[in-house]
Amino acid sequence: MKRSKFTPSKISAILKEFDAGKKVEEISREHGLSRATFYKWRQRYGGMDATELKRIKQLEEENVKLKRMYANLALDLEAARYVIEKKL
Repeated sequence: MKRSKFTPSKISAILKEFDAGKKVEEISREHGLSRATFYKWRQRYGGMDATELKRIKQLEEENVKLKRMYANLALDLEAARYVIEKKL
């Protein structure tokens, strides 16, 4: 997965700029991000400070790892069932 060039503290600062009254077009141009990305961040992280945002990011990364682990174990289980059925 591609690593974001924006840290949680940077995302929080960008959202605070918008809350301070800066226009989305100016923010997008300054920081090199699309309007869609800005609005996605605003929807997902609006009202959070940098520490909360960092914790959310860590939980999302952990969730991705757990989903991968589950998928691998499900494949192993399916393979084991197939082998058992063949032997019987």
